[in-house]
Amino acid sequence: MTSGTHLALTLTLSGGTAADARAVVHTLEPVFGTAADMPGDGSATVHTAAFDNDLPTGGTAPANPEPLSAPVTVTLQGSPEAVRRADATLTSVYTVREQGMASGDQEQERQLLLVP
Repeated sequence: MTSGTHLALTLTLSGGTAADARAVVHTLEPVFGTAADMPGDGSATVHTAAFDNDLPTGGTAPANPEPLSAPVTVTLQGSPEAVRRADATLTSVYTVREQGMASGDQEQERQLLLVP
């Protein structure tokens, strides 16, 4: 049996379109598995998505990610390992500007601006 890691991560996405929010979520799926919640269609200005999966280690970002149509602000919230992996994955795919960070005992929050 392959050893795995439990990764719980919540995303809040603003700016861009629902398609941009889904593109960001799809970028993280190889690392985090299928999202429990996915941004929907519509006129919402803030989208959320959540990952809560047991995964084998070793997932990587897609080679050809979906492009963004506009800048997207992403707030990552979860365990330090989940936030670190999400940050590394998004940074490997998009132009990322760090906007802020808060750390607790067992949870971190990091805000990123993804620029197309």
